[in-house]
Amino acid sequence: MILEIRTYRLKPGTGEEFLRVMRDEALPLLAKAGIDVVAHGASLVDEDGHEEAYLIRTFPTKEARDEQEDAFYGSAEWHQGPREGIVSRIDGYHTIVMEATDAAVTALRR
Repeated sequence: MILEIRTYRLKPGTGEEFLRVMRDEALPLLAKAGIDVVAHGASLVDEDGHEEAYLIRTFPTKEARDEQEDAFYGSAEWHQGPREGIVSRIDGYHTIVMEATDAAVTALRR
């Protein structure tokens, strides 16, 4: 299984609304697209005055990840839906992709 951890550095003062849009709008679309969200939320600390957030997802293979993400981020539902509410609040992001065991994913799942 492939585990993806994405961290977001947010523009100052935008964390609460970013998390609302993610929870209420983006996560339902990800689920509809068959993308397994393991956990998401706010970082417990801010860096240099920037709020931060995270999104942890799993995929069966790296190839499946590439295909599912391309389909999701290219979809009209994403572009006409929560995309602007998410992207407009991000200063930068970083993604790590690694292999993980079912036990590791279960331990991270919220």
